[in-house]
Amino acid sequence: MSRLPDHAVENQRLWDEMADEWVTSGERQWAGPETWGEWGIPETELGLLPDDLTGVDAIELGCGTAYVSAWLSRRGARVTGIDLSERQLRTAARLAAEHDVDLTLIHGSAEQVPLADDSFDLAISEYGAVLWCDPEAWLPEAARLLRPGGRLVFLTAHPLRVVASPLDGSKLVRRLVRPYFEVRRQDWTQVEIEPGGIDFNLPIAGWFQRLSSLGFTIEALHELQAPLGDPEEVRAFMPRGWARDYPSELAVVARLG
Repeated sequence: MSRLPDHAVENQRLWDEMADEWVTSGERQWAGPETWGEWGIPETELGLLPDDLTGVDAIELGCGTAYVSAWLSRRGARVTGIDLSERQLRTAARLAAEHDVDLTLIHGSAEQVPLADDSFDLAISEYGAVLWCDPEAWLPEAARLLRPGGRLVFLTAHPLRVVASPLDGSKLVRRLVRPYFEVRRQDWTQVEIEPGGIDFNLPIAGWFQRLSSLGFTIEALHELQAPLGDPEEVRAFMPRGWARDYPSELAVVARLG
């Protein structure tokens, strides 16, 4: 693996340190129905994945415990997962063995994948590379790895969530705290409340522009709304009531070429 940029070094440390905290949710996602994001939106509602992926070569960029990789494999795909966290990959390998799912797992960065050009028909990321890697690095890498006509699917934090995030790291507020047009790299390492890593996002137009510049055509864009429930419930610093009124997550399907 080539020398990692500073954000990747920090995020690798963070996710290795937090790996045990994600075992239970990983086990649940491997065993349960396919649901997306912090609010568990069913795949049957979103429809981000084809039902039949027989013969498709797929890669999950920033796979973590690799439950999304498992979904793809069960649909017939040949799946590779890559992640910077060795400890997360150990959980992924254990769960793959327990569920008899055949995955290829690589310890590495989605910003510099050690695989050949035109290797895959589908690239996917749910809160993996799409959030924790620089879009100026991982998006061109996804384009390089995909064959013409291949698809990129990702789900991440909505940029509105970034601008409504208080500077101290507390839960979302109903006012704009940060400049929307400056949404890009967010450093959470020094916030007062639950310091985290370094993540990335773009304004909506920024996603369109970057994907278009790489030859992608956006086929679907979803601004996700939290399901009905207790408005005071908080997930990942998001009150459910906030996420009922404003989009907290963004899902995109794009085709290369």
